[in-house]
Amino acid sequence: MEADIRLTVNGKDVTVHTDPGRLLLDVLREDLDLRGTKYGCGEARCGACSVLVDDERVFSCHTAVSAVEGKRILTIEGLSSNGGLHPVQQAFLDENAFQCGYCTPGMILTAVALLKRKPHPTDADIIDGMDGNLCRCCSYPKIIKAIRRAAAGMGR
Repeated sequence: MEADIRLTVNGKDVTVHTDPGRLLLDVLREDLDLRGTKYGCGEARCGACSVLVDDERVFSCHTAVSAVEGKRILTIEGLSSNGGLHPVQQAFLDENAFQCGYCTPGMILTAVALLKRKPHPTDADIIDGMDGNLCRCCSYPKIIKAIRRAAAGMGR
C-alpha cells in the first residue's frame, strides 16, 4: 500500500507517494532525479549509495524510505552552496582523489560526516571513519590525503 512520505532532501521539503518499504536509493534516483547517489553492491558493503541522514552516513540501498521520514537527507547534489564546492569536494578535486569517480559521491559524504564528528582526525580515524566505502580504482592514499587537506582547510 502506498503512502505519502515527507522528507527534507538537500534542504527542500518534498513529499513522495510510494510504498513505504521502497529503498531510499530508488526514491532519490527515480522519483527525485538525484542521480549522484550510486547503486553499487546493493548489500550496504561498498558505500556508493551513501547519503547523510541527520548528519550520519546511511547506506541508501538498505534503508526504507519510511525509516527516514521527517529527517534531513543530504545527497552529493546538495553539498555545495552559493555556487562553490564544499571544502571536502574541493580537497578531492585538488588531490585528484578519484579515477573513475563512481565511489566519489559516497566517499565525499562519508568524509563530511567523519569531519563533523572529528574535525581533526588522525590517519587511523580517517581509515576507520571511511570503513564501508570501497574504491575499486584503489585511490585510497589520495582519498586519505584529500580528507587530511579538507580537515586542515575547515579548521581555519
